[in-house]
Amino acid sequence: MLELNFIKHKINEFTIRRNKLWKNLEYATKQDKLNETILQLNSSITWNDKNKVAILNKEKSNLEKSIKDFQLIDNLIQEITIFLELMYESYNNHIESEILFHINEIEQKINHMEICYIFSNKNDYLNCYIDFQSGSGGIEAQDWTNILLRMYLRWTEKQGFKTEILHLSEGEIKGIKSATIQVSGKYAFGWLRTESGIHRLVRQSPFNTGNRRHTSFSSVFVYADINQNIEININTNDIRIDVYKASGAGGQHVNRTESAVRITHLPTGIITQCQNNRSQHKNKAQAMKQIKAKLYNLNMKNKNIEKKKLEKNKSNIGWGKQIRSYILDQSRIKDLRTGIEYRDIHNILDGNLTTLILDNLQAGI
Repeated sequence: MLELNFIKHKINEFTIRRNKLWKNLEYATKQDKLNETILQLNSSITWNDKNKVAILNKEKSNLEKSIKDFQLIDNLIQEITIFLELMYESYNNHIESEILFHINEIEQKINHMEICYIFSNKNDYLNCYIDFQSGSGGIEAQDWTNILLRMYLRWTEKQGFKTEILHLSEGEIKGIKSATIQVSGKYAFGWLRTESGIHRLVRQSPFNTGNRRHTSFSSVFVYADINQNIEININTNDIRIDVYKASGAGGQHVNRTESAVRITHLPTGIITQCQNNRSQHKNKAQAMKQIKAKLYNLNMKNKNIEKKKLEKNKSNIGWGKQIRSYILDQSRIKDLRTGIEYRDIHNILDGNLTTLILDNLQAGI
């Protein structure tokens, strides 16, 4: 049997989320625009231009669909409220079934609308790359970078994204110096774009006998896998191509040929690497694709002063640059942009990042 307080709580929750979406998506403006479009379509002058009529009809259809979604949510909330009043008078299995059906339907529709709002940026729907780079802290930082790589790989797996490790440079003793992965799936870049920045770990060191407290830094940089329709021209004189043997764990799987490729864009200092294919040609093509994606990303950032800070942060992986602190011995994570603290640090490091990422996205970071 459904608790009446639960139903009241869901009605209140849905109303708050609906009102927030109405404001964020500027649906009041869309209603005004719909009224204006209808007036134009009702004008005899408009019908003298067939192309204009077609454009207005398409715009009218899109606006009506958007507003209809809100009207449906309003109607369903109203119906649940009526059913709730009936349940106060007398409990009925049929009424409970109707309420549960409406709650699930509203939940799905609001979730869909919230996703559309959160992922409304131009490139949010694209696949993406993630660069990992160890910073201040030596072996500690390399181990921390490896932990971050595992965390994001676990999260992408839980989300159903496809991942591929394009480059991996192992540390001399433990961990990794740097890595690049490609993440493929719907809204991959949208989900991960707020994760770019310096990640700081504070813990009792497992690498010295005194278990002293140690601070490590690692850089995470997320950039979109740009659409092939976007043309990025690169002067061959502006790039340097180096080939080398791909690193590995040793034994029979060591790559004995120089198939790994590193490309440096000399004017910007941007570097990409790929070693996952045995073919040097394929690795070169993939590294060049990443160079183009990074250059496109840099061009977009140069149009926005605030976004320039991201590239500046990459050059100094250390104190004062972090976006998030992971305090292992206190079992807490603090995001320095939202100010929100999370206590289930081991769960998050195991790849359960969704709540944390959504908080950043909803905060408009």
